[in-house]
Amino acid sequence: MNSIFFRIYGGLLAALILTAGLGALALHLTNEIRAEQHRERLASGTFRLMASNLEGLDAVERKRTIALWSRLLGVPLYIKPISALALDRSDRGQLLRGRVLVKPNAIAPAKIYSLIGGAEPKVLVAEVRRVSEQLARATIYLLIDELIRYPAGEQAAKLAQLTERHQFGFDLRLLTVDKTDLDADQLRRVEEGDTVMALDQGGDAIRVFAGVHDTPWVLMLGPVRQVNAYPAHLLLLIAALGLSMIGILVYLLVRHLERRLQDLESAASRISEGHLNIKVTEGGYDSVGRLAVRFNEMAARLKILINVQGDMVRAVAHELRTPLARLRFGLDMAASAQESQARSKYLQGMDQDIEDMDELLNEMLTYAGLEAGMPTISFKRLELNALLEQVTQELAPLRPEISIKLVYQEAEECWADVESRYMRQALQNLVSNAQRYARSQVLVSCNVKNGFCYIEVEDDGDGIAEALREKVLTPFIRLDDSRTRASGGHGLGLAIVKRIMHWHAGRVRIERSKALGGARMVLVWPQCRELTASSNDL
Repeated sequence: MNSIFFRIYGGLLAALILTAGLGALALHLTNEIRAEQHRERLASGTFRLMASNLEGLDAVERKRTIALWSRLLGVPLYIKPISALALDRSDRGQLLRGRVLVKPNAIAPAKIYSLIGGAEPKVLVAEVRRVSEQLARATIYLLIDELIRYPAGEQAAKLAQLTERHQFGFDLRLLTVDKTDLDADQLRRVEEGDTVMALDQGGDAIRVFAGVHDTPWVLMLGPVRQVNAYPAHLLLLIAALGLSMIGILVYLLVRHLERRLQDLESAASRISEGHLNIKVTEGGYDSVGRLAVRFNEMAARLKILINVQGDMVRAVAHELRTPLARLRFGLDMAASAQESQARSKYLQGMDQDIEDMDELLNEMLTYAGLEAGMPTISFKRLELNALLEQVTQELAPLRPEISIKLVYQEAEECWADVESRYMRQALQNLVSNAQRYARSQVLVSCNVKNGFCYIEVEDDGDGIAEALREKVLTPFIRLDDSRTRASGGHGLGLAIVKRIMHWHAGRVRIERSKALGGARMVLVWPQCRELTASSNDL
């Protein structure tokens, strides 16, 4: 599965399957709860009415009434104390609050419980296998038995009171015969005192009709609807459509992303073949867009490194040619010299040429290590004035004709978190470079301001033209083309300083010295290591 589309779609599919399983379980539980609530709604009004009628009866009358209702319902009815029932605390609490409980059982008949009020509360219990037509007929019988105790004009108001009091789970209405929409046969049965059950016009519910004796009223119960569980095939269809739509949307979203990644792959292949000018299109702020930016930066950096490597090889070959020629010349002259003094002079020159080549190799290794990647740097807190004193004392004897003056910061110590070995080398390169081009004086100063360190090295030489200031920081670039021992240098000193400042999160600035008139080299970097990440204002 190398395609991003299939990976994302596979993950979404797995998540949807898991979600669908949990949804099916939740749907099953929801249907069970809905069915239980439906059963309670159907039974609650009737059993509350029965329990209400039993409150004022004595034991004999209760027994006779229970027997009559059992025949009407076709189910066994009996009365028990609430303490004798196998109910938990929650169910007992609901019973005492007047709720009718329906407890289904998978292998035995369901039980219906309704509280009978009085001095000693008891519970009316019925065992039913399903709420059937007999429950509707019993409800009609109980209601008509209540209504016939009142004049016909008051029966509608009494029915409303009963409905509100006992909270039947279906509608109850008194209608005249002409408003019942029953056919002739059904009307005949109602007039004969029979209970008629009829389907609703939509066919999804039933209504029960019975005439009220010696009144123009017909009592209508319903419509009573069955619990409609969500069909499984409909759920499967919805799931299939959902998966298809998600697949299409994911494909549309991923297609563009995959094309961009393919462009990156193609560009990487071209770079591996040596085409270093390849760039990918940078677009968007997502992870692929940021990856494209970093890829182009990497390609540009790789091109620079390869070009620098080529330049270094060519420059080294050029730099070594002069001392090697001088060595060859010195060997020839030393071999043909007759006097020991002349021979010693040529040998000293050869030794100086060897030192120049050794110095060049050391600078090359240092620059290569700094350019290749993050070197091993151990930052320590260092007092910079002391370091500057040490560097100038070491370099002053090499050019005694050049005066080196140090300017100290008086307000506080000039300290910083640095890698002492690399910082020492950077200062040596700057001071020696200033000595090389100064006429008579070099000025060195250290300053700390707003959390940044500034080291300035100035000379009274000719200075550096503004157009060449960035160029002199490039490896093997010098302002003069001489390769004599007098001028010295290989064009790597300032390039090494630039890389050292880079790894210290700082930079090198080249300016015109206002005090001495020559070049002014400024090193600036964060004083504390913690500020390195926020040093974009250098």
